[in-house]
Amino acid sequence: MGAVAARPAEVARPASPSPSPGAPRRADTGILPAFAALDLGTNNCRLLVAVPGRPGQFRVIDAFSRIVRLGEGLSSSGRLGQPAMDRAVEALKICSEKLRSRSISRARLIATEACRSAENGAEFLDRVETEAGLKLEIIDRQTEARLAVSGCGSLIERGTDGVVLFDIGGGSSEIALIDLSQSRSPRLANHIVSWTSLPVGVVSLSEKFGGRHVTRESFAAMVGHVMTMLEAFEGRGRIDHLVAGARFHLIGTSGTVTTLAGVHLGLERYDRRRVDGLWMDNDNVDLMIEKLLGWDFKARVANACIGADRADLVLAGCAILEAIRRVWPSDRLRVADRGLREGILSELMADAGVWRRNWRNS
Repeated sequence: MGAVAARPAEVARPASPSPSPGAPRRADTGILPAFAALDLGTNNCRLLVAVPGRPGQFRVIDAFSRIVRLGEGLSSSGRLGQPAMDRAVEALKICSEKLRSRSISRARLIATEACRSAENGAEFLDRVETEAGLKLEIIDRQTEARLAVSGCGSLIERGTDGVVLFDIGGGSSEIALIDLSQSRSPRLANHIVSWTSLPVGVVSLSEKFGGRHVTRESFAAMVGHVMTMLEAFEGRGRIDHLVAGARFHLIGTSGTVTTLAGVHLGLERYDRRRVDGLWMDNDNVDLMIEKLLGWDFKARVANACIGADRADLVLAGCAILEAIRRVWPSDRLRVADRGLREGILSELMADAGVWRRNWRNS
């Protein structure tokens, strides 16, 4: 099976997604081009396939998400474990079939912290190429931060001066400081004035401090551990002049904040349409963290928005969130159920010129 690289169209079977009003079409065929983004993280394997819509927008036509815990045990061993790699490969095989079932114009397939830091990360990706037919690219932390920002551009309200956008992952957490108080570029990533990638995420932090049975003391220790890392971030003060203003807020894109939002809304089952873009004020965030701290492991498993897959990780994520809130206090947090994949799709489509008139497939 041939590898699916940056342009997998030559190994895919044609498909014709239904056009939407106002969406761009190839000038030569009138068919909407399809773009794909795959993100293999420390905890999740996710795929999106989309076609362009109105300028700056796209419509998802296929998606896949599975918790694979690729980074399980990585913080202690320095290597990807065999069961974790097996789970990831099985998920990636499904992604490969989805990609090959469509005519993909352009794609970007990325791997992040687990493959970046593991001694056998490159060896594992060779196995992925052989068994799943996918050639994944290990991106650096700066690229990861930029893509997370690019995926959330539509959640920035007009008139906003400053944003701290964070992506709490399984093995790392990316934080970008964004200054919008001067000129406004169409690409939000162009306004990043400082960024950092903390070598800690929900999987690594829960493995270090324990995620099943979290006391207030162990939670405080997790927060302090992350605070120490943030204090070493030299660029953390680059938007201090904006933080105190009413036009500053936080944006969180991760399972942690979407889970908090789902619990806050009391959802009987997770609903992305209600969560993505939701505003939470400080009191609500405090209340949700306090609620989760008061639940034991079984209670967290029983909650529909947490479940068994996240029950031992969610409080580690809350600790990272709490440290971020202490360094950059804000009255409001906006929840984003989007991130790297959406950032990839936005950049692929913009670079391909799909929102320009008379676009032709290059």
